[in-house]
Amino acid sequence: MKKYIHLLVLAVILSGMALTLPFFDSCEELYGDILRIHVLANSDSAADQSLKLAVRDRVLEKCSQWYDGCCDKDEALTVTREHLSEIEAAAHREIRDRGFGYTVKAEVAPVDFDTRYYEGFTMPAGRYDALSLTIGEGAGKNWWCVMYPSLCIGAASKDELRDELDDGEYRVVTADRFDCRFKLVEYYEAVRGWFR
Repeated sequence: MKKYIHLLVLAVILSGMALTLPFFDSCEELYGDILRIHVLANSDSAADQSLKLAVRDRVLEKCSQWYDGCCDKDEALTVTREHLSEIEAAAHREIRDRGFGYTVKAEVAPVDFDTRYYEGFTMPAGRYDALSLTIGEGAGKNWWCVMYPSLCIGAASKDELRDELDDGEYRVVTADRFDCRFKLVEYYEAVRGWFR
């Protein structure tokens, strides 16, 4: 009897892996096609959190003019890197205009993100390339979204995403937010993070 129980458990595990691996592969592809934005506030004070959102708005407005002609993430990354000093200057102006003396650092780097649910979309946990802005100490709550495709996924339509993503990637971002595979991806990415 124990032999059959072990075989049944093994069959369930193998079936689960067979059903989940294509989802993981699509998530991996998605990481390569998405550029995100990550803004870290100086602290969790109400003033610093408000400043973070103002900096976000200024940077999104500034970047919108450059991404219109981009046809893929690599081009968006190139444009972002070319304008990094301008992005940082725009963020710094917003900080100064609001009466703060914080520094700000803008960089493009791989960043680990948790699963994020937007209206009608889900971005799985993982390591994405991101425009990262650190205000002052960067010790406060952060804000993140998608820079490319579309400036921010909340503003993107399903048709716009459909044009930018392949079938597997599109199925990932439009999957039901309660899909247990998102939790499995989070665990998988956490384990991968331990080995980085």
